[in-house]
Amino acid sequence: MCTYATVRQTVEGSAKGPGGQWFHVTDATVYYDHPVHAMAEHTLNIDLADPSRGPGARLAVELTRESATRLVNAIEVALAAAPEGV
Repeated sequence: MCTYATVRQTVEGSAKGPGGQWFHVTDATVYYDHPVHAMAEHTLNIDLADPSRGPGARLAVELTRESATRLVNAIEVALAAAPEGV
């Protein structure tokens, strides 16, 4: 079943893309749907991109629900451990 639930958010950061080159990312798209490559029925898909640089400035991730949940938890723990303002 497709959820078509897509969340878009502006972001500020960098990603390492094709060819090992770093590029600035400005946009995040997160959705739960059928993957393109991962061996799972459904995945949480995350695209980080800089649309102003064309389709090559994109990093895509497809995670199982369990892996995505562990990643969210790890991000929350890492952020909570960092002092405010750092």
